[in-house]
Amino acid sequence: MVSLVVAVSVLLLFSGSVAQAEEEPEASEGGLLLELREQILEARERVGEQEQKERQIFARLEEIDRKVDALTRQVAKAKRAADSARLALRESEAGEAKAQAMLDRTREAMSKRVVGLYKTGEVGPLRVLFSSNSLPELISRATFLRKLLDHDSELVERFKRQHRVLAALRAEAQKRARLRDETARQLEDRNIALSLERGTKTELLAVVRSDRSMERAMLVELERAARALEEKLVALGESSRLGASELDDGNFESLKGSLPTPVRAETSSRFGLVVDAEFGTETFNKGVEFKVSLGDSIRAVAFGEVRYSGWFLGYGKIVILDHGNQYFTVSGHLADIFVEVGQTVDQGDTLATAGESGSLTGPSFYFEVRRGGEPLDPMAWLQ
Repeated sequence: MVSLVVAVSVLLLFSGSVAQAEEEPEASEGGLLLELREQILEARERVGEQEQKERQIFARLEEIDRKVDALTRQVAKAKRAADSARLALRESEAGEAKAQAMLDRTREAMSKRVVGLYKTGEVGPLRVLFSSNSLPELISRATFLRKLLDHDSELVERFKRQHRVLAALRAEAQKRARLRDETARQLEDRNIALSLERGTKTELLAVVRSDRSMERAMLVELERAARALEEKLVALGESSRLGASELDDGNFESLKGSLPTPVRAETSSRFGLVVDAEFGTETFNKGVEFKVSLGDSIRAVAFGEVRYSGWFLGYGKIVILDHGNQYFTVSGHLADIFVEVGQTVDQGDTLATAGESGSLTGPSFYFEVRRGGEPLDPMAWLQ
């Protein structure tokens, strides 16, 4: 719309300037033409800037989605590190408490021996030894005293060992407490960054919806993305390696109406023509969308080979499955993808988790059924 307005303005400016040039003396004709060329160049620059701005909407959204995806992974990693640090600290604290209890028991045993030695006095052991009535009794008492001394010596050594163990455990616990605090801060920082990026996407979409020209430009971008996906599927169809004989339970077409749903959720948009209530613009939904929660499991509806796995402009992270005989299913707006190109999957295998990459409405799951480049109504294929 902006481009059209500018173009009309340029034409009016050109016609008015030409009429004026016919009325002016020939001496000023060169100056008028020069001025006209400058105005046309300025107008073209403004048009180019606006078109560039409009073309960058989807690129900017994907850039944000990629940052959100990366930060989500960092948040998950930071959370695992924080959980591990908390668990390690609890283990250290439990070990420290156990070592302290053992040290306390040893200290108590030593205290009893100290009291016993105090009561007998310095010559107590000698009195016990030399009050023997016979040589065998003397030997027996000497043996007992030696064992008692060995026991006291062992108590002292045990106390020293346990004290060293307790000191080491306390140092380890302090180290793990610092690690816990650091991982908690990292988790908080990643969560803040993630919230900011999601807020940036929300603000950008709000600006787009409030600007009619940008809204229409985004619809054009959606159509362009759909055509790009269609071309991709046609190309994949031409190089398909799966034949009907390789498919389980017959070919894919025989499964029409009996395929399991790829996700346990309700649909939020249907296949077919959609008219924008505000602008009256028409778009054609070539698939269906489901209302999902982040992390919901996305499963294969039938046996197939993964032909594409990754980012696709306009759809976020997607997985394309080749089911043979030119039939494909497309899963979009994904978060974590668990399959790779060339991998074969069975019906019910988990492909990915639901996300919001490429989505303009928050968490969503997009699903298509195609034969070559032709979109088919997925609801006619699902149970």
